[in-house]
Amino acid sequence: MRFDLSNGSPGALTRFLNAVHPGVVINCAGATRGGARELTRHNTVAVATVCESLRRSGCGARLVQIGCSAEYGPSQPGSSTAEDAVPRPGGPYGVSKLAATELVLGSGLDAVVLRVFSPVGPGTPAGSPLGRLAEAMRRAMQSGESELKLSGLGVQRDFVDVRDVARAVHAASLSAAQGVVNIGSGRAVRLREAASVLARVAGFGGALHEIDGPPGRVPAAVGHIPAPAHPHGTAHAHATAHGHAPAHPQAAGEHGGVPGGSGNATTYPYPDGCGSWQQADVRTARDRLGWRSRIPLEESLADIWMEAACRI
Repeated sequence: MRFDLSNGSPGALTRFLNAVHPGVVINCAGATRGGARELTRHNTVAVATVCESLRRSGCGARLVQIGCSAEYGPSQPGSSTAEDAVPRPGGPYGVSKLAATELVLGSGLDAVVLRVFSPVGPGTPAGSPLGRLAEAMRRAMQSGESELKLSGLGVQRDFVDVRDVARAVHAASLSAAQGVVNIGSGRAVRLREAASVLARVAGFGGALHEIDGPPGRVPAAVGHIPAPAHPHGTAHAHATAHGHAPAHPQAAGEHGGVPGGSGNATTYPYPDGCGSWQQADVRTARDRLGWRSRIPLEESLADIWMEAACRI
């Protein structure tokens, strides 16, 4: 059954919950792009509907809400953001997700919010920064061009593979953890590094010219991102009412953008409002969920490239 959380009534959803009697409701519905009104409808009103329906229902299901690191807003470069940091979202997307988190935390339900940092891997949207970069490389290689001019590569984000996110959702659904839990790798990576590794796994032997970064050539054939040292824009109008997470959830629409074409470069804004740096403190996930990220960024990038290369 599909249910439009942004427009449907809590009563109708309550009847559905009473019929299927789930043990866990995993809410990964939401939107990453749009105006403030649209984002509020999909990211906040929808969650209010879920919470109210669960309160009315007699199923007693546990709620796992998928939050976002944009709720924190900008961080001090070099710092790791823990769950007790004061949220200061820098845009309407982060505000709408933070409001949803507050609704969940104040609902009185058996609930946990997983604050996911920058998801990558299979299903990464072509419109996301790394998705656009992979598509630009594919076009350049197809046309035999020998260089890409890029911008916006100085931003550093904490990338986490969607398969690791799925594992975190599963762990959260079985745990007794409440409140907010960060889900990330625990390591910020500059997009410049990610671009070099993506070029290497793609076999792109041309030059990556960064037009707004340090002078000189960004080598396409070097760069290795090791595994971490420690341990949305389409709206999905449904919640998952199961006892487990899907094996390969689609990567959320990653915040922002990067590349231009090979002959010219385009700068894309970063609508997540998170500034130049984000890195998760992931100790709570380790201690309360028994979870840490496993999949190295290089593998996630290889999967992004494989999907881009298959597009005609």
